[in-house]
Amino acid sequence: MNIIIIDDDYLVSSALTTILEASGEIKVSAVGTDGKEAVSLYREHRPDVLLLDIRMKEMNGLEASETILKEFPEAKILLLTTFSDDKYIIKALKLGAKGYLLKQDYANILPALHAVHSGQTVFGHEIVAKIPHLIHTADSFDYPSYGISERELDIIRLIADGLSNREIASQLFLSEGTVRNYLSMILDKLSLRDRTQLAVFYYQHK
Repeated sequence: MNIIIIDDDYLVSSALTTILEASGEIKVSAVGTDGKEAVSLYREHRPDVLLLDIRMKEMNGLEASETILKEFPEAKILLLTTFSDDKYIIKALKLGAKGYLLKQDYANILPALHAVHSGQTVFGHEIVAKIPHLIHTADSFDYPSYGISERELDIIRLIADGLSNREIASQLFLSEGTVRNYLSMILDKLSLRDRTQLAVFYYQHK
């Protein structure tokens, strides 16, 4: 898996490069120090995953994510920060970032990269616990009128709870392929882009 690391602390990016490449599963194609570099390096290397700090000078990680996702909607961005600031979490969710981890969650960075690369969305446990309280609720949503079945609604709830496809499959006694098919149909019915938007949508209309 090819990744790019963007962090304004050279020691952090160097340590991450050493540790991740030592796993034998990751190749760090480039390292940058701010959001502007993130945009230019993404255009140049088209990494499988962009590992991106949030608080940086010039252009921060959220601004860089927004720019990259407008140009490359399929970009897989994993935000890594020391801050669990509520406004950052909300913006990351709404932008369509594939993950948001605290740097303190160090042991989970490698598995999170693999999960994001495989198409899953990853938010640290501390972040997941905050999401329902951060998103303003709207009126309840009439899912049946959009053709959403009870089984599909079960899957929506579990995605909103932060479960992976494998975990959902285990809980509902389905295959992972069936869960993926359900997710694809749900996104199509609700005109949403990915599971992150689906989780946000669910909490907005809960």
